[in-house]
Amino acid sequence: MRERIHHESIEHMEIPKEILTITQKLAEAGFEAYPVGGCVRDLLLDREPDDWDITTKATPEEIQKIFPNSFYANKFLTVTVKTDSENPRLAQVEITTFRREGPYTDKRHPDEVKPAETLEEDLARRDFTVNALALDTAGKIIDPYNGRADLDKKLIRAVGKPEERFEEDALRMVRAVRISSKLGFAIEEKTKEAIQKHAGLLRVIKKQRVRDELVKIVSEKNPKSAFEILNEMKLLALIVPELEEGIGMEQRGPHKYDVYEHNLRALQYAADQNYPPHVRLAALFHDIGKSRTRVWDEEKKHWTFHGHDVVGAKMTYKILKALRFSREESEKIANLVRWHLFSYKLRRDDQYKEDLAAMGEDPNIKDMEDSEEDMQETSDAAIRRLISHVGREEIHDLVQIRICDRVATGVPKPVPYRLRHFRFRVEKILREGEATNVKMLAIRGEDIMRELGIPQSKRVGDILNVLLDEVLDRPAKNAKEILTERMKKLNALSDEELGMLRKKAQEKITGIEEERVAEIKKKYHVK
Repeated sequence: MRERIHHESIEHMEIPKEILTITQKLAEAGFEAYPVGGCVRDLLLDREPDDWDITTKATPEEIQKIFPNSFYANKFLTVTVKTDSENPRLAQVEITTFRREGPYTDKRHPDEVKPAETLEEDLARRDFTVNALALDTAGKIIDPYNGRADLDKKLIRAVGKPEERFEEDALRMVRAVRISSKLGFAIEEKTKEAIQKHAGLLRVIKKQRVRDELVKIVSEKNPKSAFEILNEMKLLALIVPELEEGIGMEQRGPHKYDVYEHNLRALQYAADQNYPPHVRLAALFHDIGKSRTRVWDEEKKHWTFHGHDVVGAKMTYKILKALRFSREESEKIANLVRWHLFSYKLRRDDQYKEDLAAMGEDPNIKDMEDSEEDMQETSDAAIRRLISHVGREEIHDLVQIRICDRVATGVPKPVPYRLRHFRFRVEKILREGEATNVKMLAIRGEDIMRELGIPQSKRVGDILNVLLDEVLDRPAKNAKEILTERMKKLNALSDEELGMLRKKAQEKITGIEEERVAEIKKKYHVK
């Protein structure tokens, strides 16, 4: 057994009160207890831990007696304690009994997990030295595998023999890549060699576990780096081999990078903008269909990728389903890939150039999406059809994909005037349900005709518009009984009097709508 090693105190770092309370209660009951693993590593790196784990001599049954507000739902000696903390990272804390593991016959999980006698036995089963760290009640680091030194060297090194660690659980190879990218560390040479040699072991890992690591990778700040390391470690071909098909695949036009690099850059920009995971995955896969659709155009002397959006959507769905993503998630992401090439045209006339100049844009510069035939504006009907294809919520995700695509192409402007104008039109259409019109009223034209005994006519429309004007001033009047009494009084007016009231009402309504549209235009900086 290795000698327990203490490094410098980290008492100067703030340990959350929830963690201190748990370790103190365990100590008062006579049990050793230590924050352990990634949370200690992050403390030493002056990073806020994503979550907190505690290891202890106490058994699950003893832990639950000390913490009644807990649950034990696995066979791995881990009890989850609910703390009622407002911090979601501390709302639940996992406490695991010191444990040692039997052989990993299936290369995925131990044949058996048994309680261990000491902390050092527990740390010996950990994956990497930077995770084989514990913190005692005096604020001292327990570090039997020199993880602190590897933190200083910025190295990810397997505990003990790397071949044994990866044969025990092959998913550790992917985890090494994720932690390496997350921390900006290099993978130690022998650990790297072992990953490259044993990469094939990943085939026996359950797809759900690989999926979970993939989601964590794309959710980190530097996913592009992680995918580059996955490729270097020969792991990418075992997770998403379709991405590798784009390596070295030349494109045309404004594209500065091959298809593979373009997809990774789109993902990275999504991460830079803190877009949600499903948007990041769609950005990663948005051009994955290009490898299956590339054709040389002899007349134009360049490559074409006609239909890569449709092919890419089918490939994306198949990839995600194979990785055991839910049907709903797979369809949502694949649908974003399917429609990422949506067309939006603006008239390139003198007014368009004036609008560009008014927005501080060069009216003579051509955007990557401009074409000489862009003389017919995209209609509202076309935008509504696109929204129906993608979904009211996902239409905003689609714009984010387009922005990622543009940046990954190498253009200097992520959101040009055309795209800002598209976002304005989309929001204007989505807010049509909020528009100021007679549909807001608690009565309809047929109610007026029935109650007043008059036929469908201009007079019915006049009454509705006047009622709307009054409701806008006093929303509480929008009740059927109140409006019914008011319509009777309005019906007593002459056609001329009622027409004057309607004209005044329409001017107010038009003004309200113009203000609403102006607000949306200001939001997107368009004319």
